[in-house]
Amino acid sequence: MLESYLNCESAEHVAWHRLNAAPVSAHWSIEDEPEAALHRIHAYPAKFPAFLTRRALAYAAEQDMPVGTLGDVFCGCGTVAHEARRAGLAFWGCDINPVAILIAKAKSSPLRGSRLRLLAEQVLAGLENAQAPAHAPEVEAFLLHWHSTEQLENLGRLLTSIQTVTPSRSPYRTALLCAFSSILRSCSYWKTWSTKPRVDPAKSPRAVNLAFRVACARLARAYEEATWQEAGPAPRLHLADVRTVPVPKQRPDLLVCSGPYATSVDYAELHQLSGAWLGHFDEFARLRRASIGTPLVGAKLRDRHAQLNRVGLQVVFSLYPRDPAAASAIANYFVDMQQVAARCLEFLAPRGIGVFVIGNARLRGQVIDNAAHFTEALLEAGFTRVRVVRRQIRNKATSPFRDSLGRLQRDPSEHRQYDQEFVLIAHRP
Repeated sequence: MLESYLNCESAEHVAWHRLNAAPVSAHWSIEDEPEAALHRIHAYPAKFPAFLTRRALAYAAEQDMPVGTLGDVFCGCGTVAHEARRAGLAFWGCDINPVAILIAKAKSSPLRGSRLRLLAEQVLAGLENAQAPAHAPEVEAFLLHWHSTEQLENLGRLLTSIQTVTPSRSPYRTALLCAFSSILRSCSYWKTWSTKPRVDPAKSPRAVNLAFRVACARLARAYEEATWQEAGPAPRLHLADVRTVPVPKQRPDLLVCSGPYATSVDYAELHQLSGAWLGHFDEFARLRRASIGTPLVGAKLRDRHAQLNRVGLQVVFSLYPRDPAAASAIANYFVDMQQVAARCLEFLAPRGIGVFVIGNARLRGQVIDNAAHFTEALLEAGFTRVRVVRRQIRNKATSPFRDSLGRLQRDPSEHRQYDQEFVLIAHRP
């Protein structure tokens, strides 16, 4: 399909002209088929639209670039991993979030729905004799903040029963743990529909047994409805940071990634219940400190500004008079993303292609130009050219508006967020 792109070959040109001339593309905006049910088995913020993987594979074919291995350095809940296995391709990916890796493994395993249903019933039948696990005092205190004593006991027995019924390395245990993780917020006092960890003391949490049975039935149906052209090899999923993970021995021919936005949601906060229940309580404290993103803390601006590229400097120092703390955080984010661009060049096979989906944000009335910044970073890292289009976002689940102070909200305002993203297609020499 003949598409029009903004072709960027000069980092300096991007710094001065940004991506204002990038055309809007219906091809990269409109889905060609309904998403597989497996992509909806667990709530996950800012999910990557599955059809973009198919668009990226089609683009690689147009460029006469054979793809044997697909990759994603921010693999999240495994959308690209699932699409790779569905297409019969090898996959390599990493993510710093252990809950994301759990969901990704469940989504990219071609399991039998009938077998999962049988195991789920065995788990529920074993609850009577199961004993809730003991927690460290700090974990116990954390969980009691979110669950009643009865819910805590019931969830603990459910977790023990899952571990009793399934072998430790079984993909069916992974699937059942994914179902367990998916019910934790509904079985707690976490405020319904909230993207922030807020207690609602008036909430009536769901019954654990019923919630788990429903989640497993939904998961079993998703596996039964899944279409695998020829299931590829098991994906190589690494719990690791893109900035430090070793270069894979079999380097991907095509990377398809959607990194965090500046001013993005805090993924550690959203998955803290699952982290505590699944044995990652301490790891999530580290995750908050180590994630790429923009909590409004971090290194002093003077320690980061020397590493910023030109777009990064322009954005950070335009924001600084309005909010020095936010400017420091954005500087941290930009420097980290420049390192990500360099690492992606290392990961890709010769002549490989990276497809990156990234959007801009707005903070204190200032546009945070993530897309132009990352385009400049890709060119400075050594990619020979970056082709750019815009895609319209038609159904963004998370808060799409900001108030006058730049805070995310669901209520409509003139400050619309995330109504479009940029697709950056980077060619490796």
